[in-house]
Amino acid sequence: MNEQPSSTSETMTSPVEVNTGPDVISAFAKKLPNSPGVYRMYNAAAEVLYVGKARSLKKRVTNYTRLMGQTNRIARMITETASMEFVSTRTETEALLLEANLIKRFRPKYNVLLRDDKSFPYIHIAEDHEAPQLLKHRGARKKKGSYFGPFASAGSVNRTITALQKAFLLRNCSDSYYENRSRPCLQFQIKRCSAPCTGEISTQAYGELVNEAKEFLSGKSRNVQQELAGKMEAASCNLDFETAAIYRDRLAALSHIQSQQGINPQTVKEADIFALYQQEGQTCIQVFFFRTGQNWGNRAYFPKADETLDPGLILESFMTQFYDDKPAPSQILISHLGEEHELLSAALTERMGQKVLVSKPQRGEKRDLVGHAMTNAREALGRRQAETSSQQKLLRGLQDVFDLPEMPTRIEVYDNSHIMGTNAVGGMIVAGVDGFLKNQYRKFNIKSTDITPGDDYGMMREVLTRRFSRLLKETDGPTHADEDDIVDAAIWPDLLLIDGGLGQINAVKGVLEELGIPDMPIAGVAKGPERDAGREKFIVPGKASFMLPERDPVLYFIQRMRDEAHRFAIGSHRARRSRDISNNPLDEIPGVGPTRKRAILHHFGTAKAASKAGLSDLEKVPGVSAQMAQTIFDFFHDTGKDAG
Repeated sequence: MNEQPSSTSETMTSPVEVNTGPDVISAFAKKLPNSPGVYRMYNAAAEVLYVGKARSLKKRVTNYTRLMGQTNRIARMITETASMEFVSTRTETEALLLEANLIKRFRPKYNVLLRDDKSFPYIHIAEDHEAPQLLKHRGARKKKGSYFGPFASAGSVNRTITALQKAFLLRNCSDSYYENRSRPCLQFQIKRCSAPCTGEISTQAYGELVNEAKEFLSGKSRNVQQELAGKMEAASCNLDFETAAIYRDRLAALSHIQSQQGINPQTVKEADIFALYQQEGQTCIQVFFFRTGQNWGNRAYFPKADETLDPGLILESFMTQFYDDKPAPSQILISHLGEEHELLSAALTERMGQKVLVSKPQRGEKRDLVGHAMTNAREALGRRQAETSSQQKLLRGLQDVFDLPEMPTRIEVYDNSHIMGTNAVGGMIVAGVDGFLKNQYRKFNIKSTDITPGDDYGMMREVLTRRFSRLLKETDGPTHADEDDIVDAAIWPDLLLIDGGLGQINAVKGVLEELGIPDMPIAGVAKGPERDAGREKFIVPGKASFMLPERDPVLYFIQRMRDEAHRFAIGSHRARRSRDISNNPLDEIPGVGPTRKRAILHHFGTAKAASKAGLSDLEKVPGVSAQMAQTIFDFFHDTGKDAG
């Protein structure tokens, strides 16, 4: 949804001679209409503090013109407010949907925030080919075919697809791979595909397998199993034991899918279930997905929410953001009812074009399902609290080891990866109170042409310069991330860990001093003698290098962060190298196939280096004849191309 749809009109005025607080809000309230809309409250730094919606903008904003009777949270928000913006909408349901969109966009300090908003995977049977393909899918569902889900995780989809391949023998290869097969592949040999590519099964028979899979995924699992059981028995009676064994294995695969799904309700065909549990100021919302009478998994969320807020309000705000970019089922069962659950039902009904009912069940199987989700929410929150407590102990230990002024809540770890200076990549990983923050990882493709290939110090200088130059543009200076903050890329780190020794530390220190941030805590992790883990030396500017006891938990923590940075940098480098190998000018040279291309790249390192090589150097490449060397040389030097 766009911030300002065609059906809305945005009003922006400026109060006169006021700074922050109730007077600012009062100046806006006097000019507002008694119509639905969305409002945004800003602080003096023009940061969005809060996004809200109202049936009457004038009445709702007027409520903020006094501090008396407000909770401490609302009073703080009012006191910080320096400006406001408004969007008028036609209906309150439209305002609710727009509010969710803006909350996800601006992530305001005083709203309930959905921390983890990854898309959910689906199973896709692509039907744009004579032999439909079984796939895992994320994102917009634009491709022709049938979609089943959502699933709680990629792992649950992968396990289900593997079992479906065993049960229905559907292909998962790409169309180009399919078209170029002359004999069945390994998937056929291990009985996970019926090999329609080479005619091992007719198109009609393969289509029947596809229909069986769709029926199973659509909730008609019992019919499919009964049909397979009948075919197995008939084959056995005809003494065709080989065919009977095939049906037996397919039935076993279907049973495996159902056993992995756990609860499969009898009275709930399609529903999402939300259960909220709170303890010690923290909140967990457990979401279960049921489609076609089958349980497709669950996921735990830990939204940022003020502990004084009503659980029903938290849950409704969470769900509004949750469904901002996801389809809603016909039924949503929740553990806590808020004041606006009917409005939420109406908004989702309007968006989906079909009735969506939000309710809190009072009895029967539906109540049991919500209770089961609540149990999972309580257990997930308990595990998170235990992990957080352990993580905080490690962070405090890190504070002591490096003499930091306070416990670090954002640690950035840097490492470089390359081969002989080629495809150089810098990697940054982030760790904090919640462990590794993978959505904060960044890779830096080394771009400078002034860096000598293999110059690790030069690479590190480029990475740190780019990272902190951008931070300086985005912020006014170092900002510490509190434990309860949403940590993002605009928050400054409390500690930089560099995979390297004194040379790397000096390079980093020089960059930070040039940028005017000399007080940033930095530490180097130098590999120990013979690169032994546990014997690392730590380098801190202005101090003598030191080691930690081999069994120190903080040492293990630092090793995990260092290894994660190394893994991320290596992975980024390999991905870049693979792209270069699979897509470079050598592909355009007649006679240079995959084998010769690998030999050339192994010999010269890059296609660019090969393009500058002399004829005699090209002739030294294994597998490259004098004639082929001439062809390659002519291609890059544009000689002889127009001859004849």
